[in-house]
Amino acid sequence: MKTPSLRTGVRWKISIAIAAVGALVAVALSLVVHNAARVSMLGNARDVQMERLLFAQRMYESAKPKTDPKFGAKLNDPALPEQLDELMAERRRGTYVQEHPEGPPDVWAAVPLGNGDVLSLHSQFASRSTTIMKDLDEALIVGSVSVVFGGCALGVLIGGQLSRRLRKAATAAGKVAQGNTEVRVRDAIGGVVRDETDELARAVDALTDALNERIEAERRVTADIAHELRTPVTGLLTAAELLPPGRPTELVRDRAQAMRTLVEDVLEVARLDSASERAELQEIALGEFVERRVVALYPDAVVRVVHESWVNTDPRRLERILGNLLANAAKHGRGPVEVTVEGRVVRVRDHGPGFPEALLREGPSRFRTGASDRAGHGHGLGLTIAAGQARVLGARLTFRNAAPTGTAPGAGGAIAVLWLPEHAPTTTGSFPILRLPGTP
Repeated sequence: MKTPSLRTGVRWKISIAIAAVGALVAVALSLVVHNAARVSMLGNARDVQMERLLFAQRMYESAKPKTDPKFGAKLNDPALPEQLDELMAERRRGTYVQEHPEGPPDVWAAVPLGNGDVLSLHSQFASRSTTIMKDLDEALIVGSVSVVFGGCALGVLIGGQLSRRLRKAATAAGKVAQGNTEVRVRDAIGGVVRDETDELARAVDALTDALNERIEAERRVTADIAHELRTPVTGLLTAAELLPPGRPTELVRDRAQAMRTLVEDVLEVARLDSASERAELQEIALGEFVERRVVALYPDAVVRVVHESWVNTDPRRLERILGNLLANAAKHGRGPVEVTVEGRVVRVRDHGPGFPEALLREGPSRFRTGASDRAGHGHGLGLTIAAGQARVLGARLTFRNAAPTGTAPGAGGAIAVLWLPEHAPTTTGSFPILRLPGTP
């Protein structure tokens, strides 16, 4: 069972990370500032309350005769908090903040008198201080929200730059994977700042260079071997023609001809890999051309022209592609073989077991014919050559399997689709420049 995954960009991951860290820092600092400010204000309120009580004590002790304490002070207040009672028992003066579930706290101050009485004073926390704390809390909330949004904006900016560089690197690497070995990832990402993205780009460029050197060496060795084999194989064919008639002679001629075909195919693959081939373009009616060539190459095939279209392409290379696709269908598929032309699209379908999964996933590969049910004979060069010739034409060759119509796996058959471009490459390898109406 495939595990579901959530795909997000680097930009948003960095933004979320910075915003989360900013929010945590802002909340922590807000709590610290809030508590520090509250403790400081309560400490000042306790000091003020003690100073008022000491003043009231002096006034009470100096009065002759004794009168009730002034300034709201009380003698032996029964509501005195327990914590202050303990201090008074030790004959020590002190202050205490009594919290309430709702409303501001009470600030108490108490001092023991010489006759054993306790003089105390209490009042609510100043409303002005409460207002200041409320304003401070609002300022802290606004500052925290600003920090979070600022962190998001900074994350988007930093993450966006990194994301753009990575996307440029991915695009350049994709072009390299498509065969454009002239592209350099480091040049594609650009920028003045040097970071890990540049190290990745340099590593990809180094890997591309190493692979290009290896592929070029392989292509040269393959081309040299095929070229060296051409002369002896030609001589072998000539000598086989001089043998007396008979079954052994036919076998020798057949194998010699197969070897010659293989050598020619290998040489063609080497030329296509070198990217030096250029198309020689002509205007042709695609439906009529395909119908005539298919009848000549594979008379049993069924040709259907849905929509005729004129195309600018290389007839020789197009015929080579059709021949290889028909040969592949004849070797590995089952009849009937159907060829459909619709505009600039040509489809070749058989009713055999279908293309192997490796070919559908990775594309055609030389000397690999795929699954055992399609590997009776051949060298895997036919579809490789067809794909290479399609690239020269600027066309696209795709492979898929039809939906099964029976119970057997792959009973739907194999379908090869050739998509010819609207503007084919010129003989120099470039594409013609379009001129809009009204332009010189």
